[in-house]
Amino acid sequence: MSPSQPPTCVQFSAPTTKALHTSSLFSSATFSPRSWIVALARASILSVLEDAIAVGHLTISDSEGAHYYGNYKKGCNDVHLKINNDNFWFRILLSGDLGFSEAYMIGDIDVSSLKGCMDLWLDNQSGMESTLSSTAAKISSAVTGLYNSFLGQTRSQARLNAIASYDQSNELFKAFLSKEMMYSCALWSDAEGGVRGDLEEGPFPGDLEAAQLRKIHHVLRAARVKPGHRILEFGSGWGGLAIEAARTFGCEVDTLTLSIEQKKLAEERIKAAGLESRIRVHLMDYREIPAEFEKAFDAFVSVEMLEHVGSKYYPLYFKLVDFALKSRNATAVVTASTFPESKYSSYQAEDFMRKYMWPNSCLPSATALITAAHSSSQGRFTLEGVENHAAHYPRTLREWGRRLEANLTQDLIAKDYPSLQDPLEYETFKRKWQYLFAYAGAGFSKGYITCHMLTFIRENDTPTLRCD
Repeated sequence: MSPSQPPTCVQFSAPTTKALHTSSLFSSATFSPRSWIVALARASILSVLEDAIAVGHLTISDSEGAHYYGNYKKGCNDVHLKINNDNFWFRILLSGDLGFSEAYMIGDIDVSSLKGCMDLWLDNQSGMESTLSSTAAKISSAVTGLYNSFLGQTRSQARLNAIASYDQSNELFKAFLSKEMMYSCALWSDAEGGVRGDLEEGPFPGDLEAAQLRKIHHVLRAARVKPGHRILEFGSGWGGLAIEAARTFGCEVDTLTLSIEQKKLAEERIKAAGLESRIRVHLMDYREIPAEFEKAFDAFVSVEMLEHVGSKYYPLYFKLVDFALKSRNATAVVTASTFPESKYSSYQAEDFMRKYMWPNSCLPSATALITAAHSSSQGRFTLEGVENHAAHYPRTLREWGRRLEANLTQDLIAKDYPSLQDPLEYETFKRKWQYLFAYAGAGFSKGYITCHMLTFIRENDTPTLRCD
């Protein structure tokens, strides 16, 4: 504990100087079950932090005072957390990082740096998780039943219940994606200053466009496509890869999507490019591909769609890829955000990503996908290449965050969702995306999440030596 308050990067209004740990569970003027539960949650969490913060420095302030954790050193990761609503303590105790994300989105807390906060959590994860989980397990059974009576019907909780459904707006994605609208990890080279170029010299206009075009070309070269080849794509996005495959590589593309809005915009973009005779966008689940697709394709590509498949369906996914690709001289390239093998499980608990961004999603591991591809194709696939692009994702997310701040307006998104005309609704919605970019960026930079590209060829095909 620091003997005095250190300087912080962002100054909030000064709280009282009374130390948080001196407060009693029964210190409120009027005793109530709610005040007792909040005080219990608060005391439990603060006691965890005493031992958990070994790297960096944390200042927490609320109506009762300020307290400091870790060791402050000049240049260290110094995070200041201001508690605006004491529901925060209850959320954290019962829901951990999910509760923290909810508190941030609805404004129950202010944070000096979201990135710094994520880094602090991951740098001290083992101590935080083990101690907090143990503490929560001891008392949560007594208070879980009260969750809905405290939080379930509040206006802020209603905002959280609504925002997960606001993400089908093409205008939203136009606000932060680059021109080709690839919603996936870009690949940065020296031309853009590498994966830290935006922090050291840039960013410069066109950086993100160049890096996303490089990603598309990298995937298509790995797929060994040639003029006249027919490509099958699972996950159309807004047609960026399909358009480039047809326009630059001379291919024919069948691409699948489940989004009506994405299909509509993709077809508009394809028509504007004059490529409607070479690209077909199907509103179709990958499990419904028609019989005429059998052995019809020279290449298969899928960019960050596998996260929505689920571990139960990996074998079927690759069985269908095997079904659609020609028996010889055919290549499959898949990319996905992944878990390292040590963190992967077929069961993945609900967290911020799975509740508010991509419901029911499941991150695979590279090994799980390779195993499924081998078994489902009965050995007809040979693993040609494995690449981890995780180092490229934090900059991609930073670029998206900057563009969101610069381009997204309340009027723009409220055209699609009139309820976002309410300033509180809009602020919650925008904070969700800010949280995503910081949360995922920290995960990739700390190795908690990875991002793999896997390339498979047919069992008797000749490997290709690539130098790109």
